[in-house]
Amino acid sequence: MRGRIPDSFIDELLARVDIVDVIERRVPLKKAGREWTACCPFHNERSPSFYVSPAKQFFHCFGCGAHGSAVKFLMDYERLEFPDAVEELAQSVGMTVPREGGDDRPREDKTDLYALLDQAARWYENELPKSADAQAYCKKRGLDAETIARFRIGWAPAGFDGVIKALGGSDRRTKLLNEAGMVASNERGNRYDRFRERLMFPIMDRRGRVIAFGGRIISSAPPAREGQEAGIPARTPQKEPGPKYLNSPETPLFHKGRELFALWQVKQANPSLARIVVVEGYMDVIAMHQAGLPIAVATLGTATTPEHTEVLFRAAPDVVFCFDGDRAGRAAAWKALESALPRLRDGRQAYFLFLPDGEDPDTLIRKEGKDGFEKRLKAATPLSEYFFGELAHDVDTGSLDGRARLAERARPLIARLPDGAFRDLMAQELEKRTGARATLDTSPAPRTATQRPTVVQRSLVRSAIALLLAQPGAADQVERPYGFLRLDKPGVELLAELIDLARSRPGINPAMLVEHFAERAEYPALQKLMAAMVVGEPETQRAEFFDALRRMEEQAVIQRRDWLTTKSREGTLDSAEKAELRELLAARVTPTASQR
Repeated sequence: MRGRIPDSFIDELLARVDIVDVIERRVPLKKAGREWTACCPFHNERSPSFYVSPAKQFFHCFGCGAHGSAVKFLMDYERLEFPDAVEELAQSVGMTVPREGGDDRPREDKTDLYALLDQAARWYENELPKSADAQAYCKKRGLDAETIARFRIGWAPAGFDGVIKALGGSDRRTKLLNEAGMVASNERGNRYDRFRERLMFPIMDRRGRVIAFGGRIISSAPPAREGQEAGIPARTPQKEPGPKYLNSPETPLFHKGRELFALWQVKQANPSLARIVVVEGYMDVIAMHQAGLPIAVATLGTATTPEHTEVLFRAAPDVVFCFDGDRAGRAAAWKALESALPRLRDGRQAYFLFLPDGEDPDTLIRKEGKDGFEKRLKAATPLSEYFFGELAHDVDTGSLDGRARLAERARPLIARLPDGAFRDLMAQELEKRTGARATLDTSPAPRTATQRPTVVQRSLVRSAIALLLAQPGAADQVERPYGFLRLDKPGVELLAELIDLARSRPGINPAMLVEHFAERAEYPALQKLMAAMVVGEPETQRAEFFDALRRMEEQAVIQRRDWLTTKSREGTLDSAEKAELRELLAARVTPTASQR
């Protein structure tokens, strides 16, 4: 049992999902004989070395070595923990993940933390109708009841300890509040609510679970004074109301450089997403969703990071970065471009939309409506145009020196693009604009499918395991007692365990078989054997498997005979051992070259 998810459920799940479907929804695959191939999503490459085997239900990259089952692919590609990857796969095929108790091994279980943050979100939601100021602000910004409910918008009232009183109550709960970033401490060690007198926006992960909050001040007046007027216990007087937006700190669940506000809502509204828009503020996101453009997300108080761009391009092939047209907006756009460059594999495109001075998506949608903003999105500047325009804005491209400067600026950036058509075209465009050959540093091409390694010489036991992993159904014809178990060589017990497991689960596929060892020391070795090429048709592989078992039994006989012979020379054989040795010598087995 993995954590509290039964092994039997993981078996059933891997039997229900098709790894080709799982990967093809995220990476474009092409048929290549019995397998499917693509450029590896885990490293940059020009020629495909990433293979997906429907028969094994396994993926492997001959370039970087990445490999595993559908669960492992989701863990690596979506950066999920094992339970989350299982949950996402289960949802895709309409299964519900069961939980079992009885696992006393230490493990990182954040269930209580998720539950606490959800309770906090509900508490803030219930506080919203109680605040006339918050209600007036929502009305002023045009937020309807459906939008407020969809984004779970709430209100953090004044006072030091609203959340602490509502959700604390025990040392364990207090510790969770602190771990979740819901409380802070002053220099004297006194705890107080981190969020006070703010409109609250829950930040959700890709499964819709609350992992953090953003809070917005709705008035420029000092909150302490407002609290006193409302009869709420005053805070320490302060001259400034604090930052306009305040986000949760980094916690075990929340890493602002990876998360995007409203990505959950975007995915809920768009089963198939062709385009996603990145804006700067929570209210900009919400205004676009309410206007009928549920394709907007926002970063969380930080510049666009490489992790953000990877998440964005996994969500949609086209990403539009929408910024103010001022200096700060253009600086933020350039950082987004630099983060996007290494992730612009073929099929992905980035665009940049700069808004008029004094405008943001919220105000523009109010003025121009959905159709007007759609026109702006369609007219967004492609990355290539913005790239060369920005690099050349202070360069005289009419002069030789200016063109040389442009080439020197552009070359290292173009070199960061993944190998592919877009990189080639960007290099050609640079040469067209400057006349300078765009010689780019390239890393050695990884081993491709046509350069698959030859089958390395393996021990007989490892060969038998590799063949069994290729054809788990062959175990049905192996009868107990296993004669090869008498062979004293590494891996024999593991082979017997694999055969037992395959026999006990008829129809088990190779990926399911290997996943049973995910928490054991043998797992990496089994994954490597699974990824190794096993040549031949299925029937040939089965025949080779049984031949390997037969030869292992012969080796066991030879090994036993040699041991008894040595013991006989020492004069320490008992009568039973003498009789056994006579039988073995009478039925002498001559070792083949492969057995020596």
